[in-house]
Parts: sequence; C-alpha cells; structure tokens
Amino acid sequence: MKIKSIFYYLGLSIFPITFLAFFSLIYSSYFQFFIHFEDYIITLFVTGSLASLLYYSFKNENKELDFYEQLVLIFLIYLLVPLLLALPYYLSNYNFSIINSYFESISGFTGTGFSLIANVKNFDPILLIWRSSTQWLGGLYFICAVIIIFSNFKLDYKLTNIIYNPDRSSQINKNFNPVFFKILSIYLFLSVLIFLILNISGLRVFDAFNLAMTLISAGGFLPTGNLGNIIKSPVQQIALIICFALVIKNIYFLYGLTIKKEKLKNFYEDILIAITVLFFAVILLFFYQNVGILNIIEAVLSSISNIGLSTNPTFDELYLYFLFLTLIGGSILSSSSGLKVLRFYILLKATLIEIFRLVKPNNIINLNIFISEKKINNDLIKNSFLVFILFFFSLFILSSLLVATGNLAFEDSFKLSILTITNTVNSNLYGLDQINFFNFNEITKFSLIIFMIIGKIELISFLVILRKFFKS
Repeated sequence: MKIKSIFYYLGLSIFPITFLAFFSLIYSSYFQFFIHFEDYIITLFVTGSLASLLYYSFKNENKELDFYEQLVLIFLIYLLVPLLLALPYYLSNYNFSIINSYFESISGFTGTGFSLIANVKNFDPILLIWRSSTQWLGGLYFICAVIIIFSNFKLDYKLTNIIYNPDRSSQINKNFNPVFFKILSIYLFLSVLIFLILNISGLRVFDAFNLAMTLISAGGFLPTGNLGNIIKSPVQQIALIICFALVIKNIYFLYGLTIKKEKLKNFYEDILIAITVLFFAVILLFFYQNVGILNIIEAVLSSISNIGLSTNPTFDELYLYFLFLTLIGGSILSSSSGLKVLRFYILLKATLIEIFRLVKPNNIINLNIFISEKKINNDLIKNSFLVFILFFFSLFILSSLLVATGNLAFEDSFKLSILTITNTVNSNLYGLDQINFFNFNEITKFSLIIFMIIGKIELISFLVILRKFFKS
C-alpha cells in the first residue's frame, strides 16, 4: 500500500481547514468579536503546518492510488479532518471535552446535525459560523469522493454507473486539480444561489448564510434553536422548499453540463425522485388536509433529502412515515445519504421480473431502469441487496448499543439509529428534538461517531478494505 502517496492527498485535504480558519479570523475582525480570536490563530497554525508537512514531504511520490487505497484515504479523511475541525470547540471557553469537540465536528462534517449545544444563543456568532462551515466542507469532500473515487466501477456499490457515465479522467491520479476545481465551482455556485434565495425571501444575512451552508450539505445545524424562529412567512417557507429541491438534485447533472463530450440523457433519477416526492406528498395531503400544502411539501422534501429540518411541529402521528422517507431518501450522488429510492426501485423491479418469469416464462421482459437505456443485471441486484443487508445489520448493532449504554427506550434508540446511519438531524419530524446528546456517556457518543461515518461512506467500504487486507 502506498502510504506516502495517501499522506500526500491527506495533506491536500487539510489545506481547506487552514483557509476556513483564515476566514474565521476575517469574520472575527469584521464583527469585532475577538474573544476566541487566538483559537482560530492556533487552528490556522496547526492545520497549515500539518498540511504543509504532509504535502511537501510526499509531493514527489507516485500519486497513483488503486481503488482500495482510495477507500483508505477516505476513511483517514473522515477520521483526521474532523479532529482538526474540533480544535475551535476544544480551545473555546465553553468547556468542550475532546470527545465532545470531536462529536460536534463529526456531526457537522458528515452532515448529520446532532449537536451537544443545547442553547445556541449563548454561543458567539463566529463559532456558529465555524460550526456551519464544517457541514459545508464535509459536503464538498463527500461529493469529491463520489465523483473522483467512486466513479471507479470496479466495485460499483454507489451505483454511479447507473446514474451517469462520468468522465473517466476524473480518477484521483488523473487531472485531480481540474476536476476538483470544477466540483468546487459548482458547489460554490449552488451555495451562493441558496444563500441569495434565502436572503431575498427576507432572512437576515447571518441566518441566510448559516442556513445556506447547512442546506447545501444536507446538514442539520442551525444558528438558532428552531427552524421556525428563522422561517416565519409563507414566502420564506417557499424559498426553503426551493432550496430543499436544489439540494436533492443529482450533483452529476451540473457536473455533466461542464463536460461537452458527454450526453445528458440519463438523468432519470431526478425524475424518479420528483415522482417519489409528489407521490408521498399527495398521500399525506389526502389524510392531513388541515396541515397545509406548504408544510407537507416541506416535510416530505426535508425527509427525502435527508436534511430532516422542519418548521411545523404538528406531525405527531407520522414519525414512522417520515422515517421511511428518510430511509429511501437522497439523490445518490448528492451530499445526502440513505438507502436511496433507486435501490428500492431496482429490488422491487427485480422481484416483479422474477414473478413475471414464473407466470409467463416465454415472454420478453423489459429490464430497463426507468426510462433509460441501462438495464438491471445481477451485479446491480446483488450490490443493492448487500447494501440493504449491511444497513439493517448496522441498525441492529447501533440500536443495541444505544439501548445498553445510552439509557434510551427502544423506540427512541431505533429512530435515532436510523437518523444516524442516514445522516439526518433529530428534529421534531421524528419526535427526537428533545434528546440531549451532551448527557450521553462517552461510549454512546463514540458509537454515534463511528456510525455517522459508516452512514456517510457505507459499511461496505470498510468491508472491502478488510477483504483486501486479509487477501494480501
């Protein structure tokens, strides 16, 4: 294994934290909030020194990584980068322990949104901006991992080949910088667009900025205790719904627009997601007409996008309904997580195909995936089924740990486990907004940390690495 080459890319992945610390110093100067100014100076120095050391020490190494080494790099990024992002929490005067600082940064970096901060108003605005920025950075890293690393079709459990034929030059060892800056440009464009939509709707700049960084990463951190404190008018709620719809879009759609040689004809997943949202919204509207169409669309989009935020606290009887939407949620190549609508579609159609073959074995069966030219094959079925099995295995393990160590009732532990593995915030949509993560013991917090990472990059990635290790 090319450890030195992995360290080179790890150094590259740390540099953005240095820029984030630099911008935090600018924020502090602009807002004239100098209480924790030295914390960001220390973060700037530590991350800049470490990134430079790794980069310049190993920049002359062979930069070609195979698929397994790329997976190892992803795991190291998800373990080390949040550790560095935790520095401002730990250095602040808010008495964050090491494990609490790491928990908060992991929750942000994975876009989960679990928070130890009970009263956000007591925290300085610069730390809240840093907190939201960790989500933004995590979303960017995940999209880069999907496009640059998981575009390798050797083990296509992310289903990238079904969604889109990506540019084969986007492998990590080929044209890394152009591909990264292309992704960064798209990500920045969407971030600015969401910020402008929220700001034009009447939100103050600070709230719109924090919420934009939260939404673009499908995260859950808020600059206030409740989303209803920010979104107060129908116009603002419509703006929020538009932002939810932007987040759920397949990131390859905009990425593909920048690749002239590729034909953009297979973005059927966006159509499938839109149909799913419409279907479940109509069902909900039929039984809960008094709730309001805006509240229903907002809740359905929020769940399916794996964000989980909601302005409406009136869905007391529908916790399992929204949990199910969270399970099937997320655009496969967006910054969100979950079992995905498309995997449900593949398994459901494969089941119907087998039944149809038993009834009419001589008939020609349509194997196409939705309206595309791509077809369902055994590898797709096996990969989708394996992800399902591993998801429910992870769910069983984490639920058991939460019951044993977290002093939670089985129902709450089950719901919290689903949200952890789908990287979705514990909002009032699921009846878990009163959970106090600060009171959890260290074993429980560590368990949630591990499964937030597993939920983002999927357990199968870890098993692939172990399989390679034991074979070698």
